[in-house]
Amino acid sequence: MDDNKYIETIQDALGTTRYFYGLRRTDAGELYLGKVDLMSVSDGLQINKPGEAAGNFPHFQRGVDFLEGRDELHTKIYENLNYEQFRWDGRSILYYIDSDGQLTLRVNEPYTYPTGI
Repeated sequence: MDDNKYIETIQDALGTTRYFYGLRRTDAGELYLGKVDLMSVSDGLQINKPGEAAGNFPHFQRGVDFLEGRDELHTKIYENLNYEQFRWDGRSILYYIDSDGQLTLRVNEPYTYPTGI
């Protein structure tokens, strides 16, 4: 099988689960979005922080979204879980702040973040 056909076969198998997006916030209220492309051997992130097993998120599965990492009082449900919400998508979604200060979204388009700012 040639390389292009092999890549297409893998992409077809991943379908809507190629990209993992995880959202977390710090105690100071800063938001972080983690992104992993399952087609990249260099991408990765840690789902659970080290700690007692009781604080881990036990149900992680490819393709299964999780949006309820905090309860009604905004307390973390799984203390070791790095990303309180996560979802899977077949599209490459990029968020950035444009030159007007607006949060901007690009779907399946590359973006080069400026340096030296």
